[in-house]
Amino acid sequence: MANVLVTGVAGFIGFHLAKHLLAREDQVVGLDNMNNYYDPKLKHARLNILLQNHNFKFSAMDLADRKSLQQLFHQYRFDRVVNLAAQAGVRYSVENPDAYIQSNLLGYANLLEDCKNHQVGHLVFASSSSVYGANTRMPFSVHQNVDHPLSLYAATKKANELMAHSYAHLFALPATGLRFFTVYGPWGRPDMALFKFTRAILADQPMDIFNHGNMKRDFTYIDDIVEGIVRVMDRPPVPNTHWDSNNPDPASSKAPYRIYNIGNNNPVELMRYIEALEHSLGKKGIKNMLPMQMGDVPATWADTDDLMADIGFQPQTSIETGIEQFVRWYRDYYQV
Repeated sequence: MANVLVTGVAGFIGFHLAKHLLAREDQVVGLDNMNNYYDPKLKHARLNILLQNHNFKFSAMDLADRKSLQQLFHQYRFDRVVNLAAQAGVRYSVENPDAYIQSNLLGYANLLEDCKNHQVGHLVFASSSSVYGANTRMPFSVHQNVDHPLSLYAATKKANELMAHSYAHLFALPATGLRFFTVYGPWGRPDMALFKFTRAILADQPMDIFNHGNMKRDFTYIDDIVEGIVRVMDRPPVPNTHWDSNNPDPASSKAPYRIYNIGNNNPVELMRYIEALEHSLGKKGIKNMLPMQMGDVPATWADTDDLMADIGFQPQTSIETGIEQFVRWYRDYYQV
């Protein structure tokens, strides 16, 4: 039984991860600033479910609040920390860059300091497929260089990876970064495509479809993501003794540090994704075709070979099944 800190616990992935950890009887402390980037009612609904478990404790806090974070680490001795707290969204980072600096950089630096000072056994942190930026070689591999982000959000996620590596090197803090690829499922984020499309179709409103629908995404169901996170969390990285500074591998290090892609390894065309949603809803949508949005990329595809080799990660959920589960939840939650 581990004592785990989950930041961003009222968020989509954080909520599902905490539920999984509580089900296996871990002690979970959840942290979230409950901001209004999207409807806080959804965050409170997730949180209320977690609060029904006596092994769950919650702290309403921002990672940028250094003093409060220090007190939290003093109060609990965390075996593991999973950092899912971040300002999300590629498009929003164009409009509100300061939110990304405060949360994804300043707050993250505070967390690294406390993990170091309290000798946390393993820090697992959320990165993103967006770090691949201008890369076009598919599938995206963790062994590729990723120095050309196309949005500030992507740049902060790349910075998170670099900051974690420095702490792994300087202080032997075991750190693993997970590059998430378009996570979807029940209790998902309202700013994500599946949520927006479902709401628009049911309301007979047009769906904004960017790049005229010529998009592919490595959509990954939430249960598969959580299974991967938990397996990684339970397996702290060790130094790669074969790491060669003359031919450096970006995915590993002589420090206890690893980077993994966590995705479905099966890119799906956006229009097929929409067709599966229309089939599940039993209703066609109105399509508003638009050009590519600033900072976006036309395709993502995760090479997950390393994750499969190291922890046996193998996604199990088809697009059709995952969308059906989401629609069932959406209709129940919103009584549609």
